[in-house]
Amino acid sequence: MKVIIFLIVYGLALSIALARKAPKSRTAVKPVSRGWGNRLHILIIGATGGTGRQPVRQALELGHQVTAFVRTPARLKVEHPNLRIVKGNVLDYASLESAMREQNVVVCALGHKRWFYPNKILSEGTRNILRAMKTCDVPRLVCESSLGIGNSVGRLGLLYTFFVIPLILPFIFWDKARQEKLIVERGVDWVIVRPAVLTNGAARGSYRHGPNLGNFLRTNRISRADVADFMLKQLTDDTYLGTAVAVCW
Repeated sequence: MKVIIFLIVYGLALSIALARKAPKSRTAVKPVSRGWGNRLHILIIGATGGTGRQPVRQALELGHQVTAFVRTPARLKVEHPNLRIVKGNVLDYASLESAMREQNVVVCALGHKRWFYPNKILSEGTRNILRAMKTCDVPRLVCESSLGIGNSVGRLGLLYTFFVIPLILPFIFWDKARQEKLIVERGVDWVIVRPAVLTNGAARGSYRHGPNLGNFLRTNRISRADVADFMLKQLTDDTYLGTAVAVCW
């Protein structure tokens, strides 16, 4: 019983901290005039990750020019005449700025598996992304985050709120909160995408998106393929510009 009480108190305390740490969404006053049409030059960060592979493939199918920024190029296993693979590390600013040149937009699906100790890989990597965007005059960022942060705290359901996040993912969620705060405070056009629990299933092509999705009791899910589809649509759609938007089945 004491363990259960501890988990509930700890989960509530962490949820309150995550809610306060992440900023409120802020609608941009005026989007940067694009003028580049529907064929974009897209820099995809984290292109060999679980979600990152999906926007690479989908963007190429849509006819975009894609630059995949990866630490290990051999892991991508995608070949296409419109694909450029750049080896680098998001914590190495010089390599990131080199990849950023001549891009229109950035899709960030940055992730890692260093869950069990404090780190700032997401936030410091995003700091470098934003700096390179400013240097190279790249106006728009679409970044993957997660439900369970800011005004979506608790919306991954009881299992995640009181067990998974507090015991397995506290450090990564804390860094995601720092990451979101950095994005909001910098002067770029941005959309933060907060998916439900991710699956490797096929795209359904039909999913929900909006500011108040998720569930406080049960856990919603969505495939990485559908998240990628939604993220790519935000590159030319201003509906959610300057907001953190949830997406789930």
